[in-house]
Formats: sequence, C-alpha cells, structure tokens
Amino acid sequence: QVRLVESGGGLVQAGEFLRLSCVASEESYQFNGAGWYRAVDGKEREAVASISRDGRISARDSVEGRFTISRDNSKKTVYLQMNSLKPEDTAVYYCAADLADPVNGRVEIGVWGQGTQVTVSS
Repeated sequence: QVRLVESGGGLVQAGEFLRLSCVASEESYQFNGAGWYRAVDGKEREAVASISRDGRISARDSVEGRFTISRDNSKKTVYLQMNSLKPEDTAVYYCAADLADPVNGRVEIGVWGQGTQVTVSS
C-alpha cells in the first residue's frame, strides 16, 4: 500500500531554517491536495499548511510569513520551507495527501507519512 515518506527534519538553533520534503513510496503516484501537520509529545496533530491541486495555499497564523508550502509536480514532491524557526516549532511533522495514479487508475485518499522530527533549541 502506498505511503508517504518525509525527510529533512533535524536539530537546529532558533532562527535557523529547515526544508522538509514529502514523496510517495510508489513513483506512479502524483499529489492532488497535500498538507503538513505537526504533533508535540503525542498530542493531537495540528494543521500547519496545505496546498491544493491547483496551488491554493493556506497556513496557520503562527507560521504565516515563516513557513512556505510548495510542490514540484515534475519531482512529485511537496515541500515545507521553514525559516526563522522557534523553539515552539519543535514537533514531529507529518505529511498527508490525496494521491492519484492516472496510469493505473488508482486514487488514494488521506495517505499519511510516519513523520520527521524537528527540534529547535533556544
């Protein structure tokens, strides 16, 4: 079963940046809508940013102006550029998406990744 794979997390200092990437485990799939979520200490996940199939973007207020979600359809990848990181951004970041495989006629709704840890020290 197809899944999402996140990468790019790590340990940084406040004010630094990271770029997270998200790809599908099977190359035949492409992204429709996608989003990034985060969870702290196993608590409920909160939405960080999302991008629709036609490129419409939304982001939570606390990351507006610092985080940017984008997609590269040629690379079948969704990114989250995180600038000016703060200690309160520390969390496990998850990618979620609706995927489509037009060649094989498959659609997968609500696919999640395993998450990548982002830790921001003060």
